[in-house]
Amino acid sequence: MASYDIAAIEQKWQERWEKERTFYASEAADAPKFYNLQMYPYPSGELHVGHLRNYTYVDVLTRYKKMRGFNVMSPMGWDSFGLPAENAAIETGIHPLTFTEEHIVKMTEQVRRLGAVYDWDRELAAHRPDYYRWTQWLFLQLFANDLAYKKEAAVNWCPDDQTVLANEQVVEGSCERCGATVEKRNLSQWFFAITHYGQRLLDDLATLDDWPERVRVMQENWIGRSEGASFRLPIAGHDDKSIDVYTTRPDTMFGMTFVVLAPEHPLVAELVAGTEYEAPVAEFVEQVSHETEVERMAAEGDKKGMSIGVNAINPATGDEVPIFIADYVLLSYGTGAIMAVPGQDQRDWDFAKAHDLRIVRTVQPPDDWDGEAYVGEGPAINSGFLDGLEVDDAKAKTIEWLEEQGIGEAAIQFRLRDWLISRQRYWGAPIPVIHCPDCGIVPVPEDQLPVLLPEIDDYKPEGSSPLAAAEDFINTTCPSCGTAARRDPDTMDTFVDSSWYYLRYVDASNDEAPFARDKADYWMSVDQYVGGVEHAVLHLLYSRFITKVLYDLGYVGVEEPFRALFTQGMIVKDGAKMSKSKGNVVSPDGYYEQYGADAMRLYELFIGPPTDDAVWNDRGVEGTSRFLDRVWRLGDGEVGTVSDRDETPADVEMLRLAHRTVEKVTGDIERFAFNTAVAALMEFSNGLGAYLRSEAGGRRATFDTVYDMLLRMLAPLAPHLAHELWERIGNDSMLATEPWPEWDPELTKLERVTMVVQVDGKVRDRIDVDASITEADAVALALTSARVQEYTKGNEPAKVVARPPKIVNVVTA
Repeated sequence: MASYDIAAIEQKWQERWEKERTFYASEAADAPKFYNLQMYPYPSGELHVGHLRNYTYVDVLTRYKKMRGFNVMSPMGWDSFGLPAENAAIETGIHPLTFTEEHIVKMTEQVRRLGAVYDWDRELAAHRPDYYRWTQWLFLQLFANDLAYKKEAAVNWCPDDQTVLANEQVVEGSCERCGATVEKRNLSQWFFAITHYGQRLLDDLATLDDWPERVRVMQENWIGRSEGASFRLPIAGHDDKSIDVYTTRPDTMFGMTFVVLAPEHPLVAELVAGTEYEAPVAEFVEQVSHETEVERMAAEGDKKGMSIGVNAINPATGDEVPIFIADYVLLSYGTGAIMAVPGQDQRDWDFAKAHDLRIVRTVQPPDDWDGEAYVGEGPAINSGFLDGLEVDDAKAKTIEWLEEQGIGEAAIQFRLRDWLISRQRYWGAPIPVIHCPDCGIVPVPEDQLPVLLPEIDDYKPEGSSPLAAAEDFINTTCPSCGTAARRDPDTMDTFVDSSWYYLRYVDASNDEAPFARDKADYWMSVDQYVGGVEHAVLHLLYSRFITKVLYDLGYVGVEEPFRALFTQGMIVKDGAKMSKSKGNVVSPDGYYEQYGADAMRLYELFIGPPTDDAVWNDRGVEGTSRFLDRVWRLGDGEVGTVSDRDETPADVEMLRLAHRTVEKVTGDIERFAFNTAVAALMEFSNGLGAYLRSEAGGRRATFDTVYDMLLRMLAPLAPHLAHELWERIGNDSMLATEPWPEWDPELTKLERVTMVVQVDGKVRDRIDVDASITEADAVALALTSARVQEYTKGNEPAKVVARPPKIVNVVTA
């Protein structure tokens, strides 16, 4: 049992922080700003202990930065549009709005119970009209600047959720949300032209020094910039047609012995129309349509394909080469056509062997090469005017030749594709355009926003948006000519909602604009963003794109939304990430009741390095609870004795330990090493307890000083207990507004340390030495150690590696 009334103390201080608006932010504050933000959560209803890890980290940083003198803004909101609420409505009959609002209430209670503090004046929710009005406004800005467009396209279709998916939402051929195998369909869809920003998105990754390197690499790979050449291949017998090809290896053109088109390539149907190949090609195209992109692009496995009975002309050699269609070429990548050079590409080699096609090497492999396709460096061979040139020179020479011939040019391509944002679902922000038979696509005037999501009876999608059947919603008049017209039936993907919410927080109550420019200039960029690495491509890339668009349009003064990024690990139980679908979630409610929020917070911090996944231990909270109880009893006078005696060396050593702990904990919090910060505080409290229980007891002035430092360090980590003890020891001020403790560098210096001595990597002695010992003295002490000499047998060591004052390693051979 705890020595104090946990529930009463938690309620008291949570009410105090809210009543006194301790953590509400203002642009007028006379302090440097710190915008501290977590990725806003989906209101799933029940938080588990895995969720709380993220909230605890952000709350610790909010409280710590406030004590360091910053004007901290830490807002909260809800990613509340999306499939889960709509699917629940389909299954249960509960309206998505009711489902969502009830879950927001429940999650808010659980977050508040943790003691997490937010500026609740800035709370937002993506499903509320006062937010999605401005999501629709954002769409209109992109539309007005030719960055939003609608086109017919082959798209990813989830047969279970009955909606399209962006490429990023397809994981190994399956829907990331429900796991269903994704199909391809041709549909007319809305896109944002993120590819226009491909180079800037790539270049500006270099400015994000405070992002994890692996996240930057993931984004770089997804953007996928490559340099090469684009050129046109003539088609034999079809003077009015040509095939556009992009390649990163134009120098291998002389080895092109066939051409491969994606089965969906629009030229395919034209070239086989009325020929004997028309029916078998159509059958092949139908067969391939059921394969996922992952299956089609996999390196292993047979590459299916067939000739279409038409030849292209290799412009380098003048030879006619056959045109094939094959499953391993995708219309969504590059131009949907490749020049096949089997001598320099293994997939082309395998295909050529399967179809008995010519293979011509264009790069000389090493003499001992006994493989198949050769993809390394070497001089050009069998390549006419390129023979003898190394790869880079041969590339440049080929591009120069293509330009001279007027059939090609240097080109840069990106793997990145435009962002598909329309969804055939109900629960989302309606796309604010009107389709007029006379005027075409007409944007809804801004003064008519929001286009409200209507009430409907049937949310179940049947291959098209449920809104299409809502006649009162769909039927309208054209704002340009007054003709009867129809609204767009699709809604926006929830990634649009989350691509700009951090900007709405800076001015969340503004009814005239999404945010005021002066407030955005004050708060942006976000100083610290915290969330899961699973959003490294999707959400972060889209947010960076939207920020750059708004920068170009003059709405914000920054090009990157998040200055620093931290991606936390997950909580694991029973060998899997904690989730409802795995049935391994652990609710925090029971721990709140038995041990309190502070013990829960400390265990979330202590469970392991924050960047790593951590295994949940049901008894872990018990340990942090015992630590907090010791801190309480230290302040309550239940441990040892304290008197007004004179200062002794023990008091000085206690002060040294306190200052070393402040230095350690400060550094740990700054670099998100929360687990070692908690460990240092536990060690400090143990040292303080031993000090009080010593024969002389504690000195009052020393104890008051170091206990004050302990409570200040605990304030961000275990705030309820720390605030209560701060008040109980006679302070009138609010601990949250007190300054963070400082350390004296002179007091943090260790006077004596234990130096480890190894012989051939094994510990053979430990020697108490002065912390300032020189390398020469450390080596001399190690070599004269009797225990070390037992293993060196009086022989001169082969080598001695010294890192004083910590370690000396003697190598004998």
